Parts: sequence; C-alpha cells; structure tokens
Amino acid sequence: MVDARRYHERTKHTPESVRTDSFSLDFENKPRPYKQYKHLPTVTLEEPQRSINDPALAAISTFPRRDLDSAETSIDRHALQTLCHYATGVTKTLEKQGHQMRFRAAACTGKLYHIDLYAVTGDISGLDAGVYHFDPETESFDVLRRGDYRGVLATATADYSAVATAPVTFVATSQWWRNAWKYRNRTYRHAFWDSGTILANLLAVAAGLGYESTVVTGFMDDPVTHLLGLDPTDEAPLELIPVGTGSPVPEAPAVEQISPDETPLSDHVVEYPLVADAWRQSTLENEMAVRSWRDQVGDAADDAFGVHDQGDGRQVPVDPVDDETASGRPITNTIERRGSLREYSPDAISDRKFATVLDRALGGILTEWGEERPRLVDYYCLVHAVDGIPSGVYQYHPAENVLEHLGETSRRAAGHLALDQSVVGDAAVNLYTMADIDAIVEQVGNRGYRLAQLVGGIALGRLYLATYAHRALGGRGFTFYDGLVTEHLSPRASNQTPMTLFAFGKPAC
Repeated sequence: MVDARRYHERTKHTPESVRTDSFSLDFENKPRPYKQYKHLPTVTLEEPQRSINDPALAAISTFPRRDLDSAETSIDRHALQTLCHYATGVTKTLEKQGHQMRFRAAACTGKLYHIDLYAVTGDISGLDAGVYHFDPETESFDVLRRGDYRGVLATATADYSAVATAPVTFVATSQWWRNAWKYRNRTYRHAFWDSGTILANLLAVAAGLGYESTVVTGFMDDPVTHLLGLDPTDEAPLELIPVGTGSPVPEAPAVEQISPDETPLSDHVVEYPLVADAWRQSTLENEMAVRSWRDQVGDAADDAFGVHDQGDGRQVPVDPVDDETASGRPITNTIERRGSLREYSPDAISDRKFATVLDRALGGILTEWGEERPRLVDYYCLVHAVDGIPSGVYQYHPAENVLEHLGETSRRAAGHLALDQSVVGDAAVNLYTMADIDAIVEQVGNRGYRLAQLVGGIALGRLYLATYAHRALGGRGFTFYDGLVTEHLSPRASNQTPMTLFAFGKPAC
C-alpha cells in the first residue's frame, strides 16, 4: 500500500504534468451526481426550516456550540430534514444555456457531488430508529436498516462520548467514481475538501438550531462500512458527525450483511486503485488503534506538526468587527446565496470585512480533542487589494489576529500558482491552507493526512460562508501547482504543501 506521503507526491500538479497530460473527459460516460438505490423503501419527511435566524458569521464561529445545560437534545424529523437539506440538498436551480442546473448547498469540486450523508438515528419524533441515506435528488431518505444501530458507531469510536449519547450521528462518505471521472487519482484529496465544505454547513446549521455537534475522525472504518452496506473500493466512510445530546445509546446489535442494489452511475466505471488504496492505508482496525490515534494526536505538541508561530516579519494587526456590527445575514439565507464566483473586480475590499472573514472562518474546529487541538495547518494570504494593507505575502495567525509580512507577490504570480488561472490573480485575496505532511504522517500516521486535508476543507467551507454573508463579496475554491506554491511562500513554508486555496473579493460588475 502507498502511504500518504507517497500518495501526495504522486498527485501533485506541476506545469509539466498539466501541459503534457493527454487526458480528456468522456462526457458520454459522465456519472450521475447522486446515488440511486433500486429497491429500498424511502421515507419522505417535511419541508426544511427555511428561516434559521442565527447570523452565518456567528454560526460558523461559536464554541462551544451551546452550553450543555441549554443545548437542544430532542431532534425531530423536521430538524433532520433541515440539517441534510442545508448540508447536501439542492438549494437553487438556474437556467444555463437553455439547461436547468441544480446547485447544492455546499461547493464541490467540478460540481460532481460525490459526497453522501447517512443518518444513524434512534427513535426521534416522527421517525423510527434506523440507518438512512439522504437522497438530494428527491430530498427523501432511503431506508437501509430499521432499528437502533447507534451502538455500532459508539463501539467503532471506542465509546467516544459525543457519539455514545447522540440521538443522530451522520456519516459522510465519498463514492469515488463520481469525482474520479474528472479528477482521477486526486479524488482522495477532494473527498476531504468536499466533505469539509458540507461539514462546515452541517455544523453551522446545527449551531443555528441549538445542537451540540462534533467532527469525529477516529473510528474503526470496517464496522461503519459494513453498517452502511458499502464496498470501500467504490465508496467509503470519511467522518462521523454526532448531533445533539441525550441518553446513552443501546448496545450494538448484530449487524447482518447487506448489499443494496444501485442503478449504475454511468455506462462503465474506470478504476483508479490508488484512491481506494490511499483510503485503506489510513484505516483503524480495532479499538486499541482508535484510542492510540486519539492519544497520539491529542498529546503531540504543535511543533511536532511543522506549523509556524510568529516570526520576525512585520506584524500587521487586523481588526474584525464585533458581533453587534457584523453582517446579520442568517445562516440559511447565506447557504442559499452562496455561489462560486467566476469573475472578480480588481477593486480593493474593506480591511474590516477582510479581517472579519478571516476571524470567523479560521477559528478552531470542534473535534475529539476539543476546539484548540490539533493545529495541523497554517494559513497564508496573498493580498492584492485590501484597504490599508500593502500587497504582499502574509501568514495569518488566528490566535493573535495578526498578519505577518513574509514577502512580495503579484497578481500575475498568483494566477500562475493556481494552474495558470489568471482569474485567481484578479481576486483581492488568495488564502492557502498549508500543512507539513511529512511531519504529520511521521507523528500520527497516515490518518493524519485525512485530518489535514479535512481541516483545509472545513476552512474552505467556512470561507465560502463568511464571504457570502457579506453582500458585496464573493469567492471560490481553486486548485494549484503544489510545489510552486511552497516555493512562493518560502522560506517560511518550505516544509509545507498546500491543502486548499480560496480566492475572494468583489464580484465584477
């Protein structure tokens, strides 16, 4: 099996690899962007709650989500529908060149929508306990199993408390071919970018509804795969997201083998074994491995992961607005408004809005280790047009809310780094999430690569939400030449490689 470091090296873009690549898309064989089971019963719930009044900027940055004493505990079918709709559902339909195009709640590479959500529930108001697959096409739930199987997930996480008491735990998966049709072996990276944008929405909406929610990355993979009836060479679990708090879940029942029939995604599937292999080499096989993973990540010092504290570069404080002054656009409205900006104005954006986007989007993520741990990534900004901040390369230090000037840049250079997409240089700001993959894998193993990419993906999702919470801002995720980005951000980032890139600014008129 290829380890995460080898996988990452093999899937890097270079100007030479892109220029000499003869691959072309087979549009006749393009996979359908959603699963379709053939014979499973379905459950149709009710319309999602369209008006959650919590501002998006508050919903993406509140920790803890709610005090446990005041947290909502009773999830009903309405809440379940709302959570799924604003995570992976269809939020708008637009006509493009005479065709109706359906857009999902969260951004996805290539609009290929390869991430699915499953809900493992106890008895909740209006819905019996079961294992359900959310179908974004119909906004209904496919019934995979009837009965309370939450104990299977509790056991898989070595009885992690949030999973062991949650009325519902979501499982995010990737069906590889739906993304590999275009992106081939890079799909394993995209699995965490794209599940990250979905999780950003899910966590924010859960916060808006008043529920505790957590991202759980340490679990035995095979029992989860078995529970959902998946073949991991085709589709595999990525993360667990327990939502709500309640009584301890019942013990895990026996889990019979299921293999529900699906309508084929396309005429034929092209295999990319490296993707499933990269997933398999990072799996956890037993309870001891889960506990060891959790301890290793939690006990490691930040410097073990190759991140960088403030150095001797010029410090530029940034000043985000307070909650009273910040945009009050509700989280649901923001998700519905979110787009993927195609053309940017070269005009400068407000330094206060810039600071607010960074402050709200790049805070901690609530995981098994709490909000503060782990710190696996650093954030770097190529600033092109922000009022009062000179153009240049900066590292953003979230805890101190300061930019540290590292060097010079240009719009032309920024476009070159991003696969020669000049539109990236047109944006006011390019924000890179960077990680030291060698150090992470050395310290906590191959599963650490999953976590680093996921942190980048959740940051990407929150940057979308923080940007589109502002009326006059827009943004979009892009890909990049890995090695050239490292060179451009060196010497500070010489040990790091990019996870994600988000470009934001004012839309062109």
